[in-house]
Amino acid sequence: MVRDYNNRHALDQKLRGTPKPANADHLEVSHWQAIATVLAYAGLDAAVERALSSTPDLSLRYCGPGEWLVVSHVDTPVGLMRRLDMLCGTQAHVVDQSDGRVLLRLSGPSARPILAKGIGVDLHPAAFAPGGSTNVLCGHIAVNLMASGADVFELIVARSFAESLFDDLMTMGRQFDISSAFSE
Repeated sequence: MVRDYNNRHALDQKLRGTPKPANADHLEVSHWQAIATVLAYAGLDAAVERALSSTPDLSLRYCGPGEWLVVSHVDTPVGLMRRLDMLCGTQAHVVDQSDGRVLLRLSGPSARPILAKGIGVDLHPAAFAPGGSTNVLCGHIAVNLMASGADVFELIVARSFAESLFDDLMTMGRQFDISSAFSE
């Protein structure tokens, strides 16, 4: 029996037919983006971080010592892998995560209170400023959280947990009249 692989987003069922106008607090789901994990070889953390930081259109998210998630909204997954291989050379392992991760962007004046319902990290701007990122649990789900603006947070989650995280965030934001949609 021949089966055709139907490539669809993990949240297609949840976001089909959602309203386009965004409320003040909004959960935007990135349709497709290129994501890679970069693991520096022992002792080369600083060199790899310098190389990755030298490219302004790559978003670097800290995961742990010598480990980052790199997100590109301009490259294809293959293009991102080529760029990272050129940047890091023999200093790091680079693994494509594009099909295995989902990026969600929570924005609005109540973004911090919404996230505070499920994340045990101090989200005050003085403690978690724009540009900061870390691995956290949101409820029971492992995510990489980044403050990408004053009231904007990006969460990267494994594809298999995307629907559960989406449901949790919508429940946490219910009192703030949160809206959701795919990004344009």
